[in-house]
Amino acid sequence: MRKLFFKHLYTILSPQIMNKGNLMETNLVIEGFKFMGLGMGTVFLFLVVMIFSMNLMSYIIHKFFPEPEATVAPTSSAAPQQDNKTVIAAITAAIKHHREG
Repeated sequence: MRKLFFKHLYTILSPQIMNKGNLMETNLVIEGFKFMGLGMGTVFLFLVVMIFSMNLMSYIIHKFFPEPEATVAPTSSAAPQQDNKTVIAAITAAIKHHREG
């Protein structure tokens, strides 16, 4: 069993040495691996270029169009108290309605 496995592996990895048998199939497998590597390399290269260009765009946009700083408007302390009372009343009414069915 081991001998058959290594013979098959040897046939796949070195098709020029084996003049008989599955030379055509072996070449197709090797060509498949070449195309797979080429495709994966192309996709990887595209992703690297895309990430680089997106980082460059982000840098340029933030340099020429900075985000405005948020300003906090002073509010009176009475308004939030009234809002809290209204929210608490609404929550209490919703719980009461839910419990009653």
